[in-house]
Amino acid sequence: MKQNTVTQSATLMDAARAIESNKRLAVVIDQESRVIGTLTDGDIRRAIINNSSLQEKVSNVCNYDFCHEFNSSEFIDYSIYSKKNIKILPILNKQKKLIDVIDLTFHSAKLPLECFLLAGGRGKRLSPLTDKIPKPMLLIDDKPIIEHNIDRLIGYGIKKFYISVNYKADLIMNYFKNGTHKGIEIEYIIEENPLGTAGSIGFVRNFGKDNVLVMNSDLLTDLDFKSMFMKHQINKSDITIASTKYKVDIPFAILENKNNLIFKISEKPSFFYDSNAGIYIIKKSILNNIKENEYLDMPDFIKTNIEIKRKVINKNIDGFWIDIGTKSDYESANKSFKNMNKYD
Repeated sequence: MKQNTVTQSATLMDAARAIESNKRLAVVIDQESRVIGTLTDGDIRRAIINNSSLQEKVSNVCNYDFCHEFNSSEFIDYSIYSKKNIKILPILNKQKKLIDVIDLTFHSAKLPLECFLLAGGRGKRLSPLTDKIPKPMLLIDDKPIIEHNIDRLIGYGIKKFYISVNYKADLIMNYFKNGTHKGIEIEYIIEENPLGTAGSIGFVRNFGKDNVLVMNSDLLTDLDFKSMFMKHQINKSDITIASTKYKVDIPFAILENKNNLIFKISEKPSFFYDSNAGIYIIKKSILNNIKENEYLDMPDFIKTNIEIKRKVINKNIDGFWIDIGTKSDYESANKSFKNMNKYD
């Protein structure tokens, strides 16, 4: 935070240096480190045009009526500020001290979620590409698949990540370490034996949020996670599943009949189904029912919850989604990535 702040007795030159250092803005603080205003390079230029010198105190020039948010564990939609062409948003605590600076060109919302990334798979169908590295570490546009997902979720304000690892786990752990270089916290769940697509979640008993985003780490998508979260909340859903439209083409004419009497014939019809995209928002209280160190696949977990009448809904992905399971998927992902809206 130091590179973003200047004291109220600092000069415009000091503020200009701070802005040049962080490429954002200067946050003006008083003697008790409380934020009292902000300065952008545009504010400094206007002050100079109005005959202020670079030795003018920032307290005489700064914007006291500045946009900001107070730190909260609740959902924050940053689009209301982006619509006002605000690119940088200070985050203050109750004492009005600076605790974060949000770049609105990258962040679209703050979602009250923690994320559990599944990254333990072997990826045999991608051999020999995965003979030396785990599938989530395969490069797309010179960056690991899993890192694309983490960076995108950071843009939605997610700070805490759990990553379940098994195959060549050290390569993932050594790459991301504890996440501090990205401003996040990473906790690793090491599977001694494969536990399916949901079993490793049972090792976590202290999720810090009421809802958890569970996601396969070997897919790419431009899913609007804010929209998915809002649908989950509005519908008071227990589990929300991201889905994609899957088309099935029938190469023959299909006959529809009743008691051997044909009432309709369709020539080579196509059918569309909502298919599981490997992304879920799930209530913490439900995840707590997963037993520790017991094999469990996510479809079985969801089926059980449907059977006991928990509310399970889906959110269709309108844009880009690809699951990287084969060599052709990997090649397609690399070709398609240039057309993908990387970050909201």
